Amino acid sequence: MTTYPPAQQAFSLSTPVRLWEDGFALDPYGYYDALRAQGAVGWAELAPGVPAYVVTDRRAALELLHDTDTFSHDPRPWEATVADDSPVLGMMRWRPNSLFADGAAHLRYRTTLIDTFDGIEPHDLRARVHRAVHVLVSRFGPRGEADLVGEFARPLMALVFNSLFGLPDSHSDRLDAALGRMMEGGAEAAQGEAEFGGYIMELIAAKTEQRGDDLPSRLLDHPAGLTPEEVTWQVFLTLGAGHEPTANLVSNALSRILGNPLYYSTLTSGSRPVMDAVVEVLHHETPLANYGIHYARRAVTFHGAWIRAAVPVVISYGALAHFAERERTDDRHPQDASHLSWSAGPHACPVKQHTLLIATEAIERLTQWLPDLRPVLPREQLSWRPGPFHRSLTSLPVRFSPRSPDQPGDPS
Repeated sequence: MTTYPPAQQAFSLSTPVRLWEDGFALDPYGYYDALRAQGAVGWAELAPGVPAYVVTDRRAALELLHDTDTFSHDPRPWEATVADDSPVLGMMRWRPNSLFADGAAHLRYRTTLIDTFDGIEPHDLRARVHRAVHVLVSRFGPRGEADLVGEFARPLMALVFNSLFGLPDSHSDRLDAALGRMMEGGAEAAQGEAEFGGYIMELIAAKTEQRGDDLPSRLLDHPAGLTPEEVTWQVFLTLGAGHEPTANLVSNALSRILGNPLYYSTLTSGSRPVMDAVVEVLHHETPLANYGIHYARRAVTFHGAWIRAAVPVVISYGALAHFAERERTDDRHPQDASHLSWSAGPHACPVKQHTLLIATEAIERLTQWLPDLRPVLPREQLSWRPGPFHRSLTSLPVRFSPRSPDQPGDPS
């Protein structure tokens, strides 16, 4: 077990940094500065009356992520202290899946996910992304204008993940709307959680009755012998974690690319890979900004803060990136792994290569179809969705030369 240094300072528990405010979406970096002013671990609120510790220091984050003796992923002791209508419960409530498990249970769940996703061939995943881009560009391409959040990034993820999970395209809008409500953690969060849960339960019931060539069927047939309930919550996790952060990764990358015409020209000419832009977002504007939630198994002093048991300890990947950029003194290769967007330790993202493939293929294919994308607004005027957990654009309006995917000379 790690022995932590004695407390060097104390901070007031009466003045939490309120990550649920609208101002956080407008200027998260000012809030991160306020947290860092308290030390490596700051005091915040994820929702009104829902306090949390927030880790903003890289060394502290890595220690916590690897210290399974002191910190647990099981939120049930915390849940007993929270109102049933708390808007963050949808993102933090215990479920029997790999995110909320420790030890042997976590390993069992995680192994089933890795085995299941390893069965997806890269060429098959690439083809699914290309098909989804074709469907979406067919809708808005002839208009010469689009919102690359509402009409591209988010529906694209719904199309891709529905195809992987064995659902038709017609279900995509329902999936997208439910996840959006749940992720924002606002007044409609409970409704979004209920809608998403119902969506998953219907899916698993159908696959229990009749298998298909899809991820839920493979989970149901995995040698680990997951029950239908366990499969339900594994799918709840993977479908949600796949859709929202990946959609935000794509839209955040597109906004950064289009906000710099010179940068965009190097990508469309092929002189610079799209992967550089995607990794840049993971460094500077990670889509899942505050998560990696842990709970101290007992009260402990950790990097100058007294951590109480059963209070969320959140890893601020957004703050880690913010302060790493401030402190950067060297010219690192854009694909280095110094960011922690994939987390670290036993709960590090098990399917990051799939996520990177989806994001890079989506952006490459879109810019092949529409090489003259032009933003309608300067980047500093774009708006961001509220919520303590994500960094997510509300919209990304663009214009371009009208184009149909079926006209001659299009990508094959």
